[in-house]
Amino acid sequence: MIGNGTILEATPGGADTDLKNLRLLVQLRWLAIAGQLVTILFVELVLNIDLPLAFMAMTLGALLSLNLVSIHWLRRKRAPGLAWVLLIDILLLTVQLSLSGGGRNPFIAIYLLQVTLAAVLLRPGQCWRLVGLTALLTAMLTRVHLPLRLPEYEPFFTTYLSGMLVALLIDAVLIVTFVTRINRNLRDRDARLAALRQHAAEEDHIVRMGLLASGAAHELGTPLASISVILSDWRAIPVTANDPELQHDIAQMQKAVDRCKSIVSGILASSGELRGEDPVPTSVGEFLDDILAEWSENHDQAPLKLRDQVSPDVRILADAALTQLVTTVLDNAHEVSPDWVELTAAVRGEHLVIRVGDRGPGFRADVLANLGKPYNSSKPGQGRGLGLFLVVNAVRKLGGDVTASNLAGGGALVTLKLPLDKLSVTGDRR
Repeated sequence: MIGNGTILEATPGGADTDLKNLRLLVQLRWLAIAGQLVTILFVELVLNIDLPLAFMAMTLGALLSLNLVSIHWLRRKRAPGLAWVLLIDILLLTVQLSLSGGGRNPFIAIYLLQVTLAAVLLRPGQCWRLVGLTALLTAMLTRVHLPLRLPEYEPFFTTYLSGMLVALLIDAVLIVTFVTRINRNLRDRDARLAALRQHAAEEDHIVRMGLLASGAAHELGTPLASISVILSDWRAIPVTANDPELQHDIAQMQKAVDRCKSIVSGILASSGELRGEDPVPTSVGEFLDDILAEWSENHDQAPLKLRDQVSPDVRILADAALTQLVTTVLDNAHEVSPDWVELTAAVRGEHLVIRVGDRGPGFRADVLANLGKPYNSSKPGQGRGLGLFLVVNAVRKLGGDVTASNLAGGGALVTLKLPLDKLSVTGDRR
């Protein structure tokens, strides 16, 4: 009647939240056991109202058993649907009420707590079925119950009003306390699901960009080869052979074409079209020196200050992808600060930390807030911000992190935090 016997398992989505809510129900049930025990003793010993203590103790034992089973479920991170748990709670409450006056028991108001929990925790269909069941049980309690045997001197109405006041206060306190915590769990679940959806969207965006880049690389291969042949012919013809200035210009153009061909080859290799190079054993110092040499050559000896603070040096595995990550950040810094770029490397704990600083205008606040999202850039123009977007996602795939900040004296600082266990050859340092 309530729903199927779905088994919940801890996952990043809703089931993990349901397990957290089940833990809250366990805490609530401990309070219910203690509250019922105190109430039974008070009614029996202070108000001198005879109760069927043996049967009520058996009901408390069943409630205690349910809590112990729930704790076992939590330890295994598996549990039935919350609808079944709430159903058992309502049935046990009904048994306890039927043993103590039924509809004449002021604590029948505790049903309100159960209905509130159902409204917060369950789907609408399940919730309405529990509401219908609760209404049916309430009507049944007016007919099927053991009557309260009050002392002759005890005015029933006064006792009933006092009990109703206590029941309503208990309802109010428990509803506010537990519903607030349940809502916090639900908000956390929604935040996790939103983050997963955002991550999936970014993954899809990267895949589409990869397909477009692969297609573009195919298309660029032929014209680049043609340009390279033409440049070779120009270098050999008499008009340019005796002109040092033209020879220099042709050499620079050939260097740019070779750079483009290398980029195209890298795109094809990373997309699986060609066999990519295996990671090469090196050290952090050698890796940084290679980046410095290649970057300076491709940027016409642009100023780049290198601060290698890794001592002793660390052996790592480096490949073209890792080089491209650092180069992309350097290119972004050089674009906004052509006169000064600084590259710093250091080991902090189990991470290789690479920092790239510049003296440009820095990042806008909205860019910092949305770091790692596509088309998020302070620079004008279509397609801006994709470089840093790819860097952030690639570093996160390695288990690292990327942060950005503005420097107090002007400029910006981008920090790549790379786990050494994903880069090191053996974990040794030399």
